[in-house]
Amino acid sequence: MSNTPHELHEEFPDLIDQMKVLKSRDAHFARLFDEYHEVNRAVHRAETDVAPTDDFNATEMRKTRGALKDEIYKMLTAVHD
Repeated sequence: MSNTPHELHEEFPDLIDQMKVLKSRDAHFARLFDEYHEVNRAVHRAETDVAPTDDFNATEMRKTRGALKDEIYKMLTAVHD
């Protein structure tokens, strides 16, 4: 699993430096960042049948990942304002 899809640095390549700054300065952002990666890896394991799950759980994990990604993006772009 060397290339997990939907990694934040792949989703927002132009905001990598901002991610580093926020991770070190904002505990809430750091927690969201870690939670996103945990959920993202769980989705990837489910999608590749490493840790199969039912469709409902897979859908819920994807929704959680999307909500986290939206919140992370909002925080990343708010700093630029």
